[in-house]
Amino acid sequence: MTTIRLTAAQAMVRFLSAQQVEIDGRKQRLFEGVFAIFGHGNVAGLGEALYASRGALPTYRAHNEQAMAHAAIAFAKASRRKRMMACTSSIGPGATNMVTAAAVAHVNRLPVLLIPGDVFANRRPDPVLQQVEDFGDGTMSANDCFKPVSRYFDRITRPEQIVPALNRAVAVMTDPAECGPVTLAFCQDVQSEAYDYPASFFDERVHRPRRIAPDPREVDEAAALLKQAKKPFVVCGGGVLYSDAERELIDFCARRGVPVVETQAGKSATPADHPLALGAVGVTGTGAANALAAQADVIVGVGTRFADFITGSWALFRNPDRRFIGLNVQPFDAVK
Repeated sequence: MTTIRLTAAQAMVRFLSAQQVEIDGRKQRLFEGVFAIFGHGNVAGLGEALYASRGALPTYRAHNEQAMAHAAIAFAKASRRKRMMACTSSIGPGATNMVTAAAVAHVNRLPVLLIPGDVFANRRPDPVLQQVEDFGDGTMSANDCFKPVSRYFDRITRPEQIVPALNRAVAVMTDPAECGPVTLAFCQDVQSEAYDYPASFFDERVHRPRRIAPDPREVDEAAALLKQAKKPFVVCGGGVLYSDAERELIDFCARRGVPVVETQAGKSATPADHPLALGAVGVTGTGAANALAAQADVIVGVGTRFADFITGSWALFRNPDRRFIGLNVQPFDAVK
């Protein structure tokens, strides 16, 4: 087996640079670049690796960790979850500044790769600057804050661990159902440790957005329910945009005369001048949209997680005979 000797940070950067995505038949970088604020915990390892590979994986220097992570989220949303950014920060406060953004990405099912610096894996310098000294847990660091708001979390304590960790990270961020933020807490000494990596780990990989087919029986049941509806109502969420299904949705509504509204994430999915498009719904919704929502007997949620803003904490859908059809690749959101 052919191997290449690199530091763990160099290997991570080379792997990320090799990821491609095919969009409309054209290959593009999966990771457009890395937002970075360098300091204690990431400058010597990732900083060196990113500088050496700035042509293949651009680095964008930021001034606030939370802001750069929010910018990465915005890029992922504008790219319809097909492309993404990575963010790296120093350990301690630099890392925890990104937790709020991680929560936003988690709630909105948006891909972003967070690479905060972490403590020394060998623990010889403990306690180091900005290290969390937990009285009862020697493995705890500030980056544990990311665990509840990451779709996948890993702490890299040996250089070879990036092989499964990065493969798992990309698999999560490119999966339509699992999609969300990934945190790889990268121990600062491990970033600079060398290892003989398989050359195949750095082969170009082309990712193509997966299409998850619906269950035929569930489609039949939904169709039967919709046929019986007297006042059907469609709620269009961000999933419509991520699936490039705007035209199909509005054509479906037009053929059947079904009014359609947009969630916050679904904005721009329906034409603003279409007679059946009623704009926003819920707390920030239009009067017409909310009036029809209250009367609807069958509510079809397409790519929406039915958040409280949209449903008015469920108070909006007041018809006691209402039924729901949830069209979503994520079962957690579909069954709400």
